[in-house]
Amino acid sequence: MDLIEQIDAVRRTVAKRQVNAGEGRSIALAQSYDAAIEDVWDACTNPERLVRWFAPVSGELKLGGRYAIEGNASGTVERCDPPKSFALTWEYDGDTSWVEVKLTAEANGTRFELEHTMPVNDHWELYGPGASGVGWDLSLASLAAYLAEKPLPPEEEWTTSPQGAQFMRDSSSRWGEAGVAGGEDPEWAQAAADRTTAAYTETTDENDQQ
Repeated sequence: MDLIEQIDAVRRTVAKRQVNAGEGRSIALAQSYDAAIEDVWDACTNPERLVRWFAPVSGELKLGGRYAIEGNASGTVERCDPPKSFALTWEYDGDTSWVEVKLTAEANGTRFELEHTMPVNDHWELYGPGASGVGWDLSLASLAAYLAEKPLPPEEEWTTSPQGAQFMRDSSSRWGEAGVAGGEDPEWAQAAADRTTAAYTETTDENDQQ
């Protein structure tokens, strides 16, 4: 899979939002896939397929159900309109944010859109949009490879390769640019992107030095 091409295939935006806790931000990603909307929906909601590109997911994947992602977030499914959209709470490390996925049928496949809305907290102030954005970029790359029947190796393997490290650097940089386009202070956005890049590539850089 051409990871640089994948970086260019995703549209990233950052916007200011109001959430229950006050000031918030949303990060959004959009990409078109060469697959039918029903297939993309099933890949995103069927636990037997989710584990192949995303992570093991357990629970009741239906309206009002509770879900849990192994080693990651849990939450409640708040809206579900197959095969067009679903929305859920994203509860992790004591914080709650919100994720919405929308699918739109296109002439040559399906438009996938994901929006993650979160409160502005210490984590956001330190890392900015890339903190969550790079993680979602990794997921969209895995989904693209899976739908193209060219699955990537396990994430812990390919992200520690030189190509994987470059992918995360590029993703972090693009999120910094998206933050500026969304009205964030350019100096802060660059510093936050630099901290995000360091956090995601620390292990790879250490391996390169050995």
